[in-house]
Amino acid sequence: MSQTPLPRILDPHAVPVVGTDAHLPAVPASRLAAAALRQRFAEIGAWQPEHAGDGGLRGHRPATHAAVLVPLVQREDGLHVLLTRRTEHLREHGGQISFPGGRVEAHDDDLAGTALRETHEEVGLPRECVEIIGQMPVYTTVTHFVVTPVVALVQPPFELVLDTFEVAEAFETPLAFLMDPAHHRRHVVSFAGGERQFLSMPWQGRGADGAPREYFIWGATAAMLRNLYRFLAG
Repeated sequence: MSQTPLPRILDPHAVPVVGTDAHLPAVPASRLAAAALRQRFAEIGAWQPEHAGDGGLRGHRPATHAAVLVPLVQREDGLHVLLTRRTEHLREHGGQISFPGGRVEAHDDDLAGTALRETHEEVGLPRECVEIIGQMPVYTTVTHFVVTPVVALVQPPFELVLDTFEVAEAFETPLAFLMDPAHHRRHVVSFAGGERQFLSMPWQGRGADGAPREYFIWGATAAMLRNLYRFLAG
């Protein structure tokens, strides 16, 4: 039996918010320190993510394996997550907020190598600033990417050099903000044959020009951050 294709969400802002998870506790600040994260990932064991994907593998389209870096930048006021805004013209996920990363290539040593290579290509983050501390379970996107998040601590100072074909902007969001479920909004979109749900975590930051702007973190990026929340809160 053929499966009903999941619809692409072209304007996530327009999809109604059905609630937040403000009833859940935020991850305590003590668990968001670099040393605590190293220890948590060293003791990772077996665990099940809350979100395994936003659609799974459907039909006969082959999967594309990929890895992204979840870069946790060590700032004086705590850890910040380095994220990118993709350029609008890209065929896959154009204009969306994402972790740096991309497809696995045959010459990559492992998934961490993929994440590091792609991150350096996209934003110029020097490898010597990056300390890999662990990996999270794969996340399968509706576009048939099977993505492994590779978590790393990043030590400043560093200077980013963006690949302007792929990356419109790089910015940082406080990890404490993202690890507070009061900022996790739930959306539901209905379509013929069912409904699709997704999370968003809008962050009010400042652009490269210093002007205030909203960074609409949603979809796969938000889901992987939610999985990180569950892991650190557990």
